[in-house]
Amino acid sequence: MAFFRLRKGKWQSIVSRKGYKTLSKTFISKSDAEKWARSIEIDLDRGTYSDQSNFQNYLFSDLITIYLEKVTPLMRGCMEDTYRLKKLLRHPIAKTNLSKLTSIIVANYRDERLKEVTGSTVKRELSYISSIINYARRELDIHITNPVTLIRKPQGSMGRDRVLNEIEIEKLLYESDKTNNWMKSLIEFALETAMRRGEILELLWANIDFDKRIAYLPLTKNGTSRKIPLSLKAIEVLKSLNTNMTEKAFPLKQNTVSMMFLKITRRADLTDVHFHDLRHTAITRLASKFNILELATISGHKSLRMLQRYTHIKAEDLVNKID
Repeated sequence: MAFFRLRKGKWQSIVSRKGYKTLSKTFISKSDAEKWARSIEIDLDRGTYSDQSNFQNYLFSDLITIYLEKVTPLMRGCMEDTYRLKKLLRHPIAKTNLSKLTSIIVANYRDERLKEVTGSTVKRELSYISSIINYARRELDIHITNPVTLIRKPQGSMGRDRVLNEIEIEKLLYESDKTNNWMKSLIEFALETAMRRGEILELLWANIDFDKRIAYLPLTKNGTSRKIPLSLKAIEVLKSLNTNMTEKAFPLKQNTVSMMFLKITRRADLTDVHFHDLRHTAITRLASKFNILELATISGHKSLRMLQRYTHIKAEDLVNKID
């Protein structure tokens, strides 16, 4: 409900609504006061009203910092998320006052970043911005409109489909053997199990059953546990490691593995090869031995659409099965 009163030659517009604090603003003319009240009531009816009084002194960097302290440490991808958010913290958009963090500002950020990185990367960065603002809305009682919801999202790039051939694998293993005591075993294990890098690096000796040839992963990327069947080669790789020295089978940090893998691929003269391509290669190999449901059990994919990115079945290979 809105009402108006004349005070000291000016019109004060007051909007009172149950569940909201009383809002007021002073105008020279009554018509302006009525227009303001009408716009506020429309926003309240639509649920789009944003009270800027509790965030006009905040910068976006303040929210990023709070998110880094309160939320990021609880996430499974803590290290990667922290790295990306600290990078966002150094970008000029972080110095934007929250009251001015509009869809135009975020759209300009999107367009600028698209000149530097892929659409998928920009979509991920916009997702971070959206998550931070939603956290502020829910947990910090900061009533700011989420500008990410108002802009066009870039198209994601096509998923990688890099599969290493036998010659490339041989080069990779040869150079890894000369680089680090752990890297050759790590690469061989990845090619045998189709496990993600993070899953391998978190694998505990206590979760490996050598008799049943099973590795147990209590928590995976999609939030569920998974058991991995181990080939004889995978068992051989594990037994070649010293089981008494560490709690983890492969006591390496993700950043260390990334740097060493890059060094290995350069020495092997291999182009456009990422560690995750080992998983892709392994699943493609396994696709010739298992049906799609069995393959999903091994890889941990919940979606057939996602699993199809990793499998390369040719029509020629199906000819003999169709009759």
